[in-house]
Amino acid sequence: MAQNKGFGFGLGKIKELQEAFKKAQQVQEGAKALQDELERMEIEGVSENGLVKVYMSGNQEPLRLTIAPELLDQGVETLETTITDAMKAAYRESTETMRSKMEELTSGLDLPGM
Repeated sequence: MAQNKGFGFGLGKIKELQEAFKKAQQVQEGAKALQDELERMEIEGVSENGLVKVYMSGNQEPLRLTIAPELLDQGVETLETTITDAMKAAYRESTETMRSKMEELTSGLDLPGM
């Protein structure tokens, strides 16, 4: 007579599944808190010459920029290049901040692929 093994889940497997659900809930709660934190951040990107500053949230939403008055006398092409330079710096800083915060959130959770 064949022994009834159910679905192949023993108590160990059920505990693993419960632990996985618990970790998923922790990540979900942490992700919501992280989203709120990133939304409130103001990250500064500065052009190489220091004449333009771009501010973004941690979610990479542009917030504002400042342009030094002396840059306005240097021509449109220089102005465009300098603004772009500051935007790239703000984007890099924002991306690095987001990546770092995500690593903090997932560290110690032993999630595959993270």
